[in-house]
Amino acid sequence: MKPRAEVVQAARIVVKVGSSSLTQRGRIDLDRLRLLVDALAARRVDGTEVVLVSSGAIAAGLAPMGLRSRPRDLATQQAAASVGQGLLMARYSDAFAAHGLRVGQVLLTVDDVTRRSHYRNAYRTFARLLELGVVPIVNENDTVATTEIRFGDNDRLAALTSHLVHTDLLVLLSDVDGLYNGDPRKPGTVMLPEVRGPEDLKSLQIGRTGSSGVGTGGMQTKVEAAAIATAAGIPVVLTSAGRVGEALRGDPVGTLFHPTGRRAKTRLLWLQHATSGQGRLQLDEGAVRAVTERRTSLLPAGILTVEGNFSAGDPVDLVSPSGVVVARGLVNYDATELPDLLGRSTRDLAKELGAAYEREVVHRDDLVLL
Repeated sequence: MKPRAEVVQAARIVVKVGSSSLTQRGRIDLDRLRLLVDALAARRVDGTEVVLVSSGAIAAGLAPMGLRSRPRDLATQQAAASVGQGLLMARYSDAFAAHGLRVGQVLLTVDDVTRRSHYRNAYRTFARLLELGVVPIVNENDTVATTEIRFGDNDRLAALTSHLVHTDLLVLLSDVDGLYNGDPRKPGTVMLPEVRGPEDLKSLQIGRTGSSGVGTGGMQTKVEAAAIATAAGIPVVLTSAGRVGEALRGDPVGTLFHPTGRRAKTRLLWLQHATSGQGRLQLDEGAVRAVTERRTSLLPAGILTVEGNFSAGDPVDLVSPSGVVVARGLVNYDATELPDLLGRSTRDLAKELGAAYEREVVHRDDLVLL
């Protein structure tokens, strides 16, 4: 069969690998890691820019800390990540060095890519690393991320990173060699070689969790990540880590998800898929129409009530009078400031309180419809 053009022609590729594909019994499996690195290095030496999104920091820290399984509490997860991240990067550095390649660690939190100044810095860092021939290795910054500002899983992180770095292809590596129409362990299930849109997924039974006990995502998270990437115009290949070499050569292995949309503003994609509202602003019907139909900024005059404890710059949900979430945006005021401003025009507020209060509550450039 002919090689996949989407893979062969890609000038920049993001590859995501999970914990269960890299570790065994709480330790890094060097054979698995080298298999991955050999495939990535072969593509990099041929001139393709490669970004690796790698889980495994927490899993790699389990054995050194005397832990038998992935801890459930966030503090112990962060401690394991702190120990395991250095070990993981050392192994990657050695494996890529055997091919004459350097690696650079990029640890991200949601704040890094939703707040405008942080996002620009993240993009510039990636661009410069790739320009210098370095292979960026990306992970969520587990040692400092809190429950409220976590991506949740590295499949989604990989999809959003793909958009951030303007990649031509996303490769998601799993324990399974592709997307099946049911449990691949049961007889009679078949793998889908291609997915062209949501209609192809309607009849599928997709599991939510993996079986390894060290990762956080199953096939469900990979399908969701593929949907994020393809909606932004990025094709996705889903296959097993053991077939990464074939996948990167363009062999028709695994499942190919075709693009379903066009590239959107990167920050808004992150805002939609990588954040949760830290509060709620209930709008009147006029403000709902203005935000959703005319795509205007949200002003104090259209807000009925304020819920939650948030600070300026946090993501908040905008809800209709009936409580339906219609949009999410980065708020320009603290929760304690807003109650005294509700229902008033920015002109009146500026006259009474000063020019600083003439600003929008949520600017249209920091707002995404849900």
